[in-house]
Amino acid sequence: MTLQINNRVNALGDQAQKQLTEEFARIDAVAEANTAQVLAAFQKHRVADGYFAGTTGYGYDDLGRDKLDEIYADLFGTEAALVRIQFVNGTHAIACALFGALKSGDILVSAVGAPYDTLLGVVGAVDKGPGSLKDYGVEYQQVELLDNKPDLKGLANAVSNPQVKAVLIQRSRGYSTRTSLSVPEIGELCQIIKKANPNAAILVDNCYGEFVETLEPTHVGADLVVGSLIKNPGGGLAPTGGYIAGRRDLVEGAAMRLTVPGIGGECGCTLGQNRLLYQGLFLAPHTVAQAVKTAVFAAKLMELLGYKTEPHSSAVRHDIIQMIHMEQPEALRRFCKGIQFGSPVDSYVTPEPWDMPGYDCQVIMAAGAFVQGASIELSADAPMREPYTVYLQGGLTFESGKLGVLLAVQELLGTN
Repeated sequence: MTLQINNRVNALGDQAQKQLTEEFARIDAVAEANTAQVLAAFQKHRVADGYFAGTTGYGYDDLGRDKLDEIYADLFGTEAALVRIQFVNGTHAIACALFGALKSGDILVSAVGAPYDTLLGVVGAVDKGPGSLKDYGVEYQQVELLDNKPDLKGLANAVSNPQVKAVLIQRSRGYSTRTSLSVPEIGELCQIIKKANPNAAILVDNCYGEFVETLEPTHVGADLVVGSLIKNPGGGLAPTGGYIAGRRDLVEGAAMRLTVPGIGGECGCTLGQNRLLYQGLFLAPHTVAQAVKTAVFAAKLMELLGYKTEPHSSAVRHDIIQMIHMEQPEALRRFCKGIQFGSPVDSYVTPEPWDMPGYDCQVIMAAGAFVQGASIELSADAPMREPYTVYLQGGLTFESGKLGVLLAVQELLGTN
């Protein structure tokens, strides 16, 4: 049995890939540099088979867990890190970081407009139930974008208030139309914030951005980075979890929120998952490169069909997300159906819009993944609202990602 992809779609795919030689070479160079950094960190910390044993119960004296914290701290250039399977997703890890850095009477500022939809309930901007930062007396403010870009003067003014104790920068675009932030751009924001308010902690939502560039936000001034292990740094192998890396006091504060004061990061069993976390991290630079290639290929192919894409296929990437403006709800549904059909898991399922927890409108998601919700695996999702933009990400291998995109285009064109 072989996949049935017609000649027209295959020809379009060949045409797209032949025009991406320069872009693919640039992506491979980043992957090679990041792989060297990961390998050096593994060698420095003398990673051995004994690190993979794992623990149960309280998880005391888990050498593999503690050494992985040190490796993450090295890779992100920070004082400390917390890598735990107890984080249920990136939003949970970010929430722990925010609660660890803020107390009643403090102000949190979002530097680039509204954060990702699932964080709106965390900060209390919308009512998603009890337990938000707002419920605990933390005020939330956001600096709106200016011409769809960060408002640098507005940011400086907003954070100058001494009650501002934390500033959140979201690296990726989320469901907004702004461009994702490069590491140098994040560095510029950090300089502005530190000049206006040296006491404000800068937290970066790093989801979808790890290993796309050779530097991370903590290398250019951020105090803390937070992300999900079932995105980039898990390399497609981590079954769950998240990480926090940065200033020691901020990492410890987040750890106390994840568990309880007095325990922090000293507990948390690993249940035999250490091997996957280590191996996933080792593969992460290569896996991320495969996802970026898939995104670039999808952009080029859709551009050949006349669709508007962001970023453009020729652009230097800062995360793994590819926006494609489908413009019509039916085109959006068909594209997602094709991505689902191109998946190794649940390929026979037809995705439909649904009321997904944490979102303010129905969302359609195509994700036939080995790890549920793992967006380092090929997936596509979109809020069912104008301009009906699909957000494509992932691809464990470029070969499989390419096939998924070709099948999505075939479904879109109705040429099965």
